[in-house]
Amino acid sequence: MTEQIIALAIAMGASEDQRAILEPLCAAAERTLAAQLRPGLTPQDCTDAFVVCAAWMALDGLHAAGGGSGVTSFTAGDVSIQTGNGGDTSGLTEQIQRLMAPYLTDDGFYFQGVTG
Repeated sequence: MTEQIIALAIAMGASEDQRAILEPLCAAAERTLAAQLRPGLTPQDCTDAFVVCAAWMALDGLHAAGGGSGVTSFTAGDVSIQTGNGGDTSGLTEQIQRLMAPYLTDDGFYFQGVTG
């Protein structure tokens, strides 16, 4: 499945020149998502969502390894320059969680009654 993830990451914008970095990132993303699957589920049970989310995770790692998207803030007098998202990937993380939600274990907070 790692090859599918790599192929999708390249189709989503990574270059073939970045493959040496992309391969371990895709493998790590695959392991990370697989470890969070509900008991009894395999990556093959949710292939489409799994591959997309793992590719997004790998691209996010590739982005971080490349130093982000350049200048994120610069001010000189009245001139201010900002580019990129400043490394904030919370939107991507939320999208991954929404897409994989039906397949992942629920590790959210919950209340439990206490006998008092």
